[in-house]
Amino acid sequence: MKKYNVGLIGAGFMAKAHSMAFASMPMFFWPAPGIPVRHSLCDVTAELAADAANRLGFAKSTGNWREIVTDPEIDVVDICTPNDSHVEIAIEAARNGKHILCEKPLANTAAEARAMLDAVVENNVRHMVAFNYRRTPAVALAKEIIESGEIGTVQTFRGTYLQDWSADASTPLSWRFQQQVAGTGALGDIGTHVIDMARYLVGDIDAVSAALKTYIAQRPLSDSNVDKLGAAIPGVGDARLGDVDVDDEASFSVRFASGAIGSIEASRNAWGRNNFITFEIHGSTGSIYFDYEHRDELKVCYASDRADRRGFRTIQTGPRHPYGEFLWPIPSLGIGYSETKIIEAYDLFKAIADGTDASPSFADGLAICQIVEAVQRSHHNDGAWTHVTP
Repeated sequence: MKKYNVGLIGAGFMAKAHSMAFASMPMFFWPAPGIPVRHSLCDVTAELAADAANRLGFAKSTGNWREIVTDPEIDVVDICTPNDSHVEIAIEAARNGKHILCEKPLANTAAEARAMLDAVVENNVRHMVAFNYRRTPAVALAKEIIESGEIGTVQTFRGTYLQDWSADASTPLSWRFQQQVAGTGALGDIGTHVIDMARYLVGDIDAVSAALKTYIAQRPLSDSNVDKLGAAIPGVGDARLGDVDVDDEASFSVRFASGAIGSIEASRNAWGRNNFITFEIHGSTGSIYFDYEHRDELKVCYASDRADRRGFRTIQTGPRHPYGEFLWPIPSLGIGYSETKIIEAYDLFKAIADGTDASPSFADGLAICQIVEAVQRSHHNDGAWTHVTP
């Protein structure tokens, strides 16, 4: 069984999730398509990198990401850095023949995403964007149900991703609130996950009608730009403030290439919502509903049911469902965020071992960037219907 050396760039909370996945994947998916080896880790300073490598089980560390992408011992580069650095790191990694896993969104602009796609295609390396929520077994089951025709022709999709970690005005001004680094706010940070769900389940989005909103125009400056989600600063009235130049909320209608219509909402200012990712899909002969905060459940309604029995039934996911045989032995033992990352690692290393395309690929990441830009254009044009530019 081949071993693949992984070089991880960026040591924030996503690095923890990815590192756990690399360590655990062969325990779940055995025989594994390959064994991820935590070889090298990079962070913004050599000291921070050494500490993170210790915590996350990497053999080596560095404060210079170029040492990772040029190291001949590295097979896979995993990019967990803020959004503005994805393009340069990915292109250099591809030029050095590395397979790449990149956190979402793929890039801050469609032009950057296209350059990244061109680089991985030209250098014939496997590539994946880390939209892990689509790998929740209930979501994969929803796709199977849709593709089987059980709910007929899809007519509408309604999706949300709501959080409240930035609803408190004393949450500090991290890079996620700065356009130069993040590109967008809630739209790119969490809205792209719902866009990925929509494309995965229903297909390409052709046009959007959108509104973006910033509720908190200034936030307190912290001593560092370290990303600590929801970590409020006490005594905010005395803190120095910095400007927020990205959206707190994105709300938009969508038209799909298939003829279906729908809506997507993403907010980081929704009090009471922690990680509220939902979709409801209505077809000509049935409906599906999913809520990530109850991620072991998929609700399905069929028009063919007797009128006095018709309604949503709850399917508890388990061993008989997508990926289930590798996870836990009975339904409803409960999967978590970590398991979706473990499945993501499995799919990536299987694609590398088999020499096949990974999914979602950089091409999917580019398509999502194009949708994000259409949303922005629509907002600046008073919500006018705006076509997604390929």
